[in-house]
Amino acid sequence: MTETLPYLDPTRPVAERVADLLGRMTVQEKVGQMMQLDAREGLDDHVLTTHVGSILHASPERLARAHELVPQSRLGIPLLVGEDCIHGHSFFKGATIFPTQLGMAASWDPELVERAARATAVEVAATGVHWTFSPVLCIARDLRWGRVNETFGEDPHLLGELASAMVRGYQGDGLDDPTAILATAKHFAGYSETQGGRDASEADISRRKLRSWFLPPFERVAAEGCRTFMLGYQTMDGVPITINDWLLSDVLRGEWGYTGTLITDWDNVGRMVWEQQVQPDHTHAAAAAVKAGNDMVMTTPQFFDGALDAIERGLLAETDLHAAVSRILTLKFELGLFEDPRRPDADRQREVIASAPHTELNLEVARRSLVLLRNTGILPLRDASGAAGSVAGPAGAPRRVAVVGPLADDAQTQLGDWAGSSGQADWIMEGHPRDMITTVLDGLRAAVPDDWTVSHARGADILTLAADPAGEFFPDGQPRPQVAAPCAPDAALIEEAVVAAAEADVVVAVVGDRIELVGEGRSTATLELVGGQVALLDALAATGTPLVVVLLASKPLVLPGSALDAAAVVWVANPGMQGGRAVAELLLGEIEPSGRLPISFARHVGQQPTYYNQVRGQHGDRYADLTQRPAYAFGEGLSYTTVEYTDLVLEGDATGEGGTAAYPIDGVVRARVTLSNKGTRPSLETVQVYVRDLVTSASWADKELKSFTQVVVEPGQSVPVAVAVPVSACSIVDAAGRRVVEPGRFELLVGSSSCDEDLLVVPFEVSVDGRVS
Repeated sequence: MTETLPYLDPTRPVAERVADLLGRMTVQEKVGQMMQLDAREGLDDHVLTTHVGSILHASPERLARAHELVPQSRLGIPLLVGEDCIHGHSFFKGATIFPTQLGMAASWDPELVERAARATAVEVAATGVHWTFSPVLCIARDLRWGRVNETFGEDPHLLGELASAMVRGYQGDGLDDPTAILATAKHFAGYSETQGGRDASEADISRRKLRSWFLPPFERVAAEGCRTFMLGYQTMDGVPITINDWLLSDVLRGEWGYTGTLITDWDNVGRMVWEQQVQPDHTHAAAAAVKAGNDMVMTTPQFFDGALDAIERGLLAETDLHAAVSRILTLKFELGLFEDPRRPDADRQREVIASAPHTELNLEVARRSLVLLRNTGILPLRDASGAAGSVAGPAGAPRRVAVVGPLADDAQTQLGDWAGSSGQADWIMEGHPRDMITTVLDGLRAAVPDDWTVSHARGADILTLAADPAGEFFPDGQPRPQVAAPCAPDAALIEEAVVAAAEADVVVAVVGDRIELVGEGRSTATLELVGGQVALLDALAATGTPLVVVLLASKPLVLPGSALDAAAVVWVANPGMQGGRAVAELLLGEIEPSGRLPISFARHVGQQPTYYNQVRGQHGDRYADLTQRPAYAFGEGLSYTTVEYTDLVLEGDATGEGGTAAYPIDGVVRARVTLSNKGTRPSLETVQVYVRDLVTSASWADKELKSFTQVVVEPGQSVPVAVAVPVSACSIVDAAGRRVVEPGRFELLVGSSSCDEDLLVVPFEVSVDGRVS
């Protein structure tokens, strides 16, 4: 009888199995285990010669081949299969594609985000993928940055709450749950603090600034149990994040005690040689990466020979590999891959992918992602009884709706980046099935009453593409994004749209950006609507027909006057497969607008950055030619009714001099506010709670979000709402880099947005200071 090797014995403790397997591995197998390579080329060689620990970008066919190869390897170590499943199973044809992460953030609903991530995990796990490179915890600052759509917006607290919910959804009840997938917190850290909005540039950011705003969301998900962290591309203070000892060792592994697995982003190790030029060759780069504590090296094929050469030359010891290899093997044992490699399950796929519950959830998320920014009364187009609303014409008469714009019927653009035809996967270039996607035009045609008419005209083109003059490929062989050239306004297209608008009772213009303007390496110098879109909106406004602007855009864009003065403006981000239906329901009044902005809209690109929690004194409050006030601010969003906030009072018996409430460091500031619905329709209100520290020892933000809650307020109803903020959350990072709560005067601000005019204010005091971290 053949004795079972200890590492293959599932009854043994994981640590014992890891130690046994590690002791059997050659140095080549250890180096290979630290590598994640692209499955799109050289797959056989990756598995059998390089002994890779992980693959990514595996089409279903390539994944099947990978599973055939693993048993042929000497030790049969299973692969970790990773993929960018960002807002759904991005590159599996027919999977459920939700709104982008920024769209989800507009819901301000952690429980809803967790449910979307759970549905994604269930679909992903059925296809044999174990690891998603999501969620993104970068804080959006400069709107020109191409990856704003992947973030949860501009606020660290909202971001931390939503990202933690997404981690819980992905990882389920634990890694032994067959529907669990590994979550990845990225990009650690400060990646979004770009220069000029350009992707992956030097992050000019101090350690105090990192501790103040960029690190807290990562610390939050580390405590939540997020099993992997991905490192940013950029350098910080001249040091690539990949080898930033202070960030990786002192803070992440040291102060936070993080024991999870670190993975580089795409070719971070190679970039130190060919791009950042801080390492002379891949041998030195590999040695530096290992010593800095990286576990998995993504898509740097030269790491294999580089690490072996570093050991041969004494730059590394073989034992330097052991911590990383042990962490990777631990994940595989905890996922149970040695007993069940979790191969693709066709029966399970038919059961769960795009299932009815997932499709219904997708619609719910899309509905909650829509933000009504302006409404002069044109919306809803039908009143509560189902009759036509305030559109010109006899009450109850059939209505004529003109749906125009280059994005009104653009199914794949509606899905956004990291989905189908967005370009990252070569096996699904045609995109997701068209019949699974409801565009705005589809949605309105299906939803209007039978006696209404819906016409359509494109009205404008957005862009064409030209080759990058620097060449088709980067030095590492990756393709350079092509350069987007705006299309000139087309008089014939505009005239067609104008005629349609003139013959209609209302015109719905769907404008925004396209995938060629979005994503990694696709930051933009402008925030204006590209191509013929501004000319189209100006021409439509001139017809006098009420204009409803639907901004289908990956991020906040600068709107022209014809849009800012339109009868209504709705921002829908990239609302996913069910987005068109959700938009139609909102326009027709079948659902209530409930989305709130997770990010501010600039009036001009020159206002960058425009986030609400500016440090006092930063930029001042105006330019010589323009104030710093955004077009729409963080937290804003309208409903189809009016809800008043009144009677903000503190609760509890903590008191100080003059009757002002005073709290100790371990206390909780509790308050109550009354919400009264003055209209005829219900509202889902997002009650936002901010804190202002009136005097700080070091410069600080004027106000910061500390809590939020959602409550339904029915027509004519007044509802008391309790809010609470721990005193420990009323902290700053002092000049020495310590997070502290300082004694003194504070204000609690509660209301419907971050704008001062929307907030009620009550003072309180903190009586005793204390160190938070």
